[in-house]
Amino acid sequence: MRINADFSKRVVIQTNELPWIASPQPGVERRMLDRIGDEVARATSLVRYAPASVFEPHVHALGEEFLVLEGIFSDEHGDYPAGTYVRNPPGSHHSPRTEPGCIILVKLRQMAPAENRRIVIDTANAVWERGDVDGYRRLDLYTNRANGEHVTIERLDAGASLPQADCPGGEEIFVVSGCLADEQGKYPSGTWIRNPCGYRRSLKSDGDAVYWAKRGHLDAKR
Repeated sequence: MRINADFSKRVVIQTNELPWIASPQPGVERRMLDRIGDEVARATSLVRYAPASVFEPHVHALGEEFLVLEGIFSDEHGDYPAGTYVRNPPGSHHSPRTEPGCIILVKLRQMAPAENRRIVIDTANAVWERGDVDGYRRLDLYTNRANGEHVTIERLDAGASLPQADCPGGEEIFVVSGCLADEQGKYPSGTWIRNPCGYRRSLKSDGDAVYWAKRGHLDAKR
């Protein structure tokens, strides 16, 4: 299976317009954003767990990264409410479950094999940094200086904007809330954007946009 597998092309998806597709696990559905492979795949997806659903114990051979968008995601290590960012490194294992149900943005098999640190950040209660631009705040979630990967969650207040900038290693954005905009259009909550290496853009907000961003990682197509 190959979905949006050409990383040289820009992709914009209004995910709220996509159907939910049943997974092999009862109570678990997906909206596939990009994918190379079948059930074992390099993949970016939205995953929805029904209330009181569970997922079989499994190992993440090349890692897992996710942001909880709604509800509470749980495993044997703890409970992760909306706004929690988690990185499970290559070789890690867990048994996912949820009581109230949840939706997560998840990326599978996209980590460097040497990565070995588990990360859990409650972005809803963390202290965000103020940027150089008025109305802009950022919370750094993960940085790997060796390969250029940088993951953040960012906020632009209504009317605020960031100057035009290059994306030398590519960029992914998921709009968590509000409405983000650039030269190409406006992107309401639920929009997933993948800008290829070398893409140039500015960003602005029409209404308190909060968005997750991952940059510098597409050159190696991890």
